[in-house]
Amino acid sequence: MATQSSLPEELPGPDPEDGSEIAVAPQWKLVWWRFRKHRMAMASACVTLGFVLVAVFAEFLAPTTPDAYDADYTHAPPQQLHIVDTSGGGVDFGLYVHDYVSQVDEETLARVYDVDESSKIPIGFFVKGEPYEMWGLFPTDRHLVGTVDPDDRMYLFGADRNGRDVLSRLIYGTRVSLSIGLMGVAVTFVLGIVLGGASGYYGGRVDTAIQRAIEFLMSLPTIPLWLGLSAIVPKDWGPLQTYFAITVILSVIGWTDLARVVRGRFLSLREEDFVVAARLDGCSRPRIILRHMLPSFTSHIIASLTLAIPYMILAETALSFLGLGLQPPVVSWGVLLQEAQNIRSIATAPWVLAPGVAVALAVLALNFVGDGVRDSADPYK
Repeated sequence: MATQSSLPEELPGPDPEDGSEIAVAPQWKLVWWRFRKHRMAMASACVTLGFVLVAVFAEFLAPTTPDAYDADYTHAPPQQLHIVDTSGGGVDFGLYVHDYVSQVDEETLARVYDVDESSKIPIGFFVKGEPYEMWGLFPTDRHLVGTVDPDDRMYLFGADRNGRDVLSRLIYGTRVSLSIGLMGVAVTFVLGIVLGGASGYYGGRVDTAIQRAIEFLMSLPTIPLWLGLSAIVPKDWGPLQTYFAITVILSVIGWTDLARVVRGRFLSLREEDFVVAARLDGCSRPRIILRHMLPSFTSHIIASLTLAIPYMILAETALSFLGLGLQPPVVSWGVLLQEAQNIRSIATAPWVLAPGVAVALAVLALNFVGDGVRDSADPYK
């Protein structure tokens, strides 16, 4: 009599590589399976996630507040971070930096800094420092990294002409620059989807009016239009009002390309069988657009929006650099780069160009992520 073979305790899960799950997998999973094979896009996604985390926890990550200054450390150079101290004859482990010894050059009258190796400034984690409000809600004075003694100064990225920590200001500027990019893309998404969808679905006079408006906006030179719209913003507006004004200005220019893409997709989809079936079934027009047509090319929209974020960041940086965007006391990458307009500052303190490196790194990472999403948008290709 044959005995029944026992089943294995754990059955192997479906493997997308052998095609067992591809036929029934949703589109987002197909996009993810292909996206994770794109090594450059995955690495750039990790870099982008790092920028996002820095923007979210800027107050906690910054060694000090962006407005804290010390006039004795004007254009102080970056300090080298040490881990092992052997100056005392033994081996002492722990993070520390050396203090400066500054003097004024009698010929050039410039302040010159020398490293004082006899001094030692201990560095710690979760230390007390300048008080701040986390997200403007929770008052605290704890920082992720900083000097153990709050009276000591640490300038890992150097100091600016007012003796303010470049690293702290760079971290705070990440929040403003990235949030402007995200908010601008959000407004662009709404305008592009609504106007582009209406143009492609309804056609006729609606399509003609929207397309003429798009052509008019696209025919205008971008930079002079930015300059003109930015000049309209009153100088007596507060930082928050100026912030939203710059976001609206960038969004007014950036929605036209997405609207063109959405219109083309709607023109090709409105006569498809599933759209006709939904219309005959009595579905309303908003339901047909939102529940049937938009989900069919969501991945393409995500790819377009991902590639639009660097465009917004560069636009804000350019406007602020030219003095027509955000202004102090707001801290953004463009505002920080205003220091780079002075050739003397660049010659004596090249570390003021650190925000430019951050802009380049963020833009490259977002572009690679957008390319990866665009290549993965059609998993069957």
